[in-house]
Amino acid sequence: MTAGELSPYSSDEAASVTHVQGNTVSVELIINAPSAQIFALIADAGKHSSIDGSGTVDHSSEKSQPLELGSKFGMSMRGRPETLFLPYRTTNTVIEFEPDRRIAWQTRMGPLGLIGGRIWRYELTPGDGGTLVRETWDVSQDRQRPMLKMGAMPKQAEDGMRATLKRIAALLEP
Repeated sequence: MTAGELSPYSSDEAASVTHVQGNTVSVELIINAPSAQIFALIADAGKHSSIDGSGTVDHSSEKSQPLELGSKFGMSMRGRPETLFLPYRTTNTVIEFEPDRRIAWQTRMGPLGLIGGRIWRYELTPGDGGTLVRETWDVSQDRQRPMLKMGAMPKQAEDGMRATLKRIAALLEP
């Protein structure tokens, strides 16, 4: 591919590209919307439940909170089998922030934030035909990394990210 060209996958197609590397799983999709519009949606904590494809984000503690580097925001989560279906809360801190291009937050939970540490990252690359959006599940700094890399967790993360990107596309594409 040349500069400015995007991969052959678009949101109208069933396919998206998945990359698995060490402690990360990434899914990418071309969304036919400007990067600024996509970033504004992702960087608003109050809208995360509307884009979540995993079915685990219940709601944000804040109605609408545009994020920036260092922002902290809470999320109420729906339990899954691995949490015995018990709901839980997360505290998230924005650790990477480049307007309209990149945002990442680190998620912790439990007393004193001792559980967790996984990172959710979105990278946006504008190009001909739309914006390439890559979402990454990064467990490199998670205290439960060995457990998270086993079993169904990476596949669940991949499926949830793929669904999230499709939801973003459905909300923003003409």
